[in-house]
Amino acid sequence: MTLKKKNLNKEDYIPNLAFDSVIFGFNGKKLKILVLEYRNTGLYALPGGFVRRNENLEEAVKKGVSERTGLKNIYLEQFQTFGDVKRFDPEPMKRILEMNGLDIASHGWLLDRFITVAYYALINFEKVIPKPDPLSDGIDWYSLDELPPLMMDHQQIIEKALETLRENLDKKLLGMNLLPKKFTMKELQQVYEAITGTSFNRSGFQRKMLSANTLLRHEKRFSGNSHKAPYLYSFKPNPFDNRLKPYIGDKSELR
Repeated sequence: MTLKKKNLNKEDYIPNLAFDSVIFGFNGKKLKILVLEYRNTGLYALPGGFVRRNENLEEAVKKGVSERTGLKNIYLEQFQTFGDVKRFDPEPMKRILEMNGLDIASHGWLLDRFITVAYYALINFEKVIPKPDPLSDGIDWYSLDELPPLMMDHQQIIEKALETLRENLDKKLLGMNLLPKKFTMKELQQVYEAITGTSFNRSGFQRKMLSANTLLRHEKRFSGNSHKAPYLYSFKPNPFDNRLKPYIGDKSELR
């Protein structure tokens, strides 16, 4: 969970409710996740926060992810609520408050047990300018096999997010949020392989993608030898999922 040094009055927030965000990005080879490092504590965590009493939950999450990434149009998916008693541990938050010079007595509500609603975000790695929150030393991308030890149950949250991502890979146009608007078949395959951790046969993967009727083919990407230039593709707009429309952009760009 992340905080701002100002406006931390208990009366302003819904008690015992938080959110955490698994922010996925694809750098062309690996699937990566944004992770915060709290100042002078050695503690690593997912970006997140609390919900104000006059604020919608999804608005709070979008605002939090936007502040960490610099992006406005963000695809978010709520995937699970985490509320086990064993996730309650006041010591990490106490250390974070102490290392930032915040009075423990007046911020005691932050040491209470919190139930967190978890979201995953799919964003274009190249467009992100990571920004830490005021209590953090830094924020950086980590690949799945290089994650630092995370506080509380954040590793479990990541594992559940990845499981959900894999289960929905063929049901939704998830790759569109991790790739530029136009991409090669090889780039799309690399996204699928990064998410699933599995290698696919090139021709078999191409047949599967084309048979799904979710792609539009465009001009070739010329970068040298013309007969080897790959075709560019984009995802067709999905009229049945209104949540995806803002992330598809102007349909004229896809023609």
